[in-house]
Amino acid sequence: MSRPNNMNRPNKNDAISNLVSGVAWSMNGEEISHWDINNVGIAQPTDEAINTELTRLQTEYDAKDYARKRKAEYPSIQDLVVALYDTEDKLAIENKRAEVKAKYPKNE
Repeated sequence: MSRPNNMNRPNKNDAISNLVSGVAWSMNGEEISHWDINNVGIAQPTDEAINTELTRLQTEYDAKDYARKRKAEYPSIQDLVVALYDTEDKLAIENKRAEVKAKYPKNE
């Protein structure tokens, strides 16, 4: 399972969400303070399972560092729209994107 938005550093809530679905819970700091007892049969994950999933999510997050850096430096949507109507602007956009991609290569 993957988090839909990997722009934010993963946390314990993300790990629990990936491990179980359809359960309501609340946290008090780093501890689960309430587990919805109406969902009989869905056990609360162990700390070990949560930490394992959190480590997996953190590894996935770290691997996407290049994408976060690229996004911060890519041309804006407004720049792209203007470039649709101006050949010189389009060339400048293509050059800028190529520079950013070279600066932050994709991890493979």
